[in-house]
Parts: sequence; C-alpha cells; structure tokens
Amino acid sequence: MSKFWSPFVKNLVPYVPGEQPKMAKLVKLNTNENPYGPSPKALEAMRAELSDNLRLYPDPNSDRLKQAVADYYGVKTSQVFVGNGSDEVLAHAFHGLFQHGKPLLFPDISYSFYPVYCGLYGIPFEAVPLDDQFQIRVEDYARANGGIIFPNPNAPTGCLLALDAIEQILKGSPDTVVVVDEAYIDFGGQTAIGLVDRYPNLLVTQTLSKSRSLAGLRVGLAVGHPDLIEALERIKNSFNSYPIDRMANVGAAVAFEDRAYFEQTCKAVIDSRESLVAELKQRGFEVLPSAANFIFARHPQQDAAVLAARLREQGVIVRHFKQERIAQFLRISIGTPEQNQALLDAL
Repeated sequence: MSKFWSPFVKNLVPYVPGEQPKMAKLVKLNTNENPYGPSPKALEAMRAELSDNLRLYPDPNSDRLKQAVADYYGVKTSQVFVGNGSDEVLAHAFHGLFQHGKPLLFPDISYSFYPVYCGLYGIPFEAVPLDDQFQIRVEDYARANGGIIFPNPNAPTGCLLALDAIEQILKGSPDTVVVVDEAYIDFGGQTAIGLVDRYPNLLVTQTLSKSRSLAGLRVGLAVGHPDLIEALERIKNSFNSYPIDRMANVGAAVAFEDRAYFEQTCKAVIDSRESLVAELKQRGFEVLPSAANFIFARHPQQDAAVLAARLREQGVIVRHFKQERIAQFLRISIGTPEQNQALLDAL
C-alpha cells in the first residue's frame, strides 16, 4: 500500500524509543524515567482539573504554565514556549530555525532523534566527533553552519559541558541558532537559561519527563529571545493550536511551583547515582562522568551486548546501543536504591 505514501516517506528512518516491556516484575533501567513519582501537589491539581470542563478546549496559549516557567527561571513569558514533550518543541525548532540550506552540526554520539528530524525536514547535517573521552570539542563547532544543537548533559554519555564552553560556541556562531537540549540538566548541571538575555541566538529546551517525573504527561518547553519564541509559536499555530491539555497545563505548572519536592527527588537520584558509580567501579567497570539520571559504563572483560542479554535473563533491563563507537557501553538509568541493588546482584 506504500503507493499512497508521499515520496519522501519511504526514505525516512524513524526514531526507535527505548523498549517499554509488558512483563511484570522487571527492574526497568533502560528509558531514563524518574524512579520517584510526580509532585503530590501536581497530582492533586490534576485530579481537581478532572471535571466536566474537559468538554471545553484548553487555553491555547498555556498561560498558567508559561507563567510558572517564567517565574521559576526569572524570565518573561514572551521568552517561554511550551509543547507536547521536548521532542515536539525540538521538532518545531528544527522546522522553524534550522532550514537554511547549510549543515546543522551536532555530536556524533548524541540524541538519535536529531538525524531523524533532519530527514523529516530535509535539513543537511554533519555529525561532529566527540573526543576520545566522549567530550564535546568546542573548537570543532566554530565553522560555517545552519545551526548547532547538542544535549547538555549529553545523551547517552551523561557528560556535561560547562557554561563558559557553551558561551564560546555561541560567540563562534552569532548568526545561527544554537539549541542547548537540557533534558537532564537538573541532575548535576547549571542551566544555560541565564545566558538567553545576552545571546539572542540561544534557545534552551527542557522537559518535565525526567527531573519532574511527568514522562506520561508529555510536556516540554523552550526559553530564548522573543524572536525565536515567535518562530516556534508560528509553527505551533500552523500545526496544532491546542498542544497542552487542561490536565497538563495545571499539573506541569504546579510541578514547577513545588520546588521542595523537586529538589528532594533530584538529590535522591544524584546520591543513588554516585553510590552506583562507586559500586560499578569496584566491579571493574569504566564509568563516564555523569551529570544525568543515568550512567554510561563499559567493562574491559565483558561484551556489552552479552551483559545486557544476561541482565535481562535476571529481570533487569538496561539500554545497549549498536553504534560502533559506543557498542561496548551500557546506558543504565538510575533507579531506587532497591532497583540499583537488584542490578548489582544480577551483575
């Protein structure tokens, strides 16, 4: 039936998400979900919103949520964009900010949705190699480009780029947009949002799926110069004029307002990460420095694919990537202390 497809569809290579297994009693450490639930106050707010009002359209501008984000980061609401998960926000950025005919630059080991969006929107790209320690080399990005995007911390490596290095990248490409994808920033990094007033070419994207435990709600955001935000709004309103539903608008807003719970759960994940890293190093693993809610590790005497398969037999699922440079690494999400211990017992 592919005769009905638009011609470009047959050449698309879609993104493959991490497995969501249906089996019970699994220790699931493969998709970087937060092991702790959402803010109880956010859940309460969403329950209150579950009413007859669902027959009415939500606020198309998501004012409540934009205000909460603006208050949290000390920016204006005109500098905030929200969408269905950061993947949708990123899609609008690719569509509205990167179609200039020149190659988009991003790391060779990075979020695998980036080349997918390039295929979807016909954007040429160059994958810029990380160094031997899997770090971004700032100087490699100081050349002609149609835009730059990278996760910070990077995924799947977990490695963090310092803010002064991000500033160097911004200064090196003042005429193109630099997107810093901060899906994991709250687990050990400092957000680049503080730089947006100085660099009109900076767009920072974030998600509520990780540090705010709302992966099932699908809320993402971007902060940048109002001109960049207007481009995203134009794309959004030509695509889906009501992206954030009534539940998400209040739930996500309250998740930002409940700072105490957010800080408590982030600290719990960070503490667990550090103790898991120490345990894995004792077992001979090499672990890259991580500022995320996952770690990237390899063992010099054990094949990663075999390890992943044998862990699965023990009921523990981790993520293995087949990409050549990282084929001997496992990406392991940080779970509860009990889940992390189950991983260690299985190893």
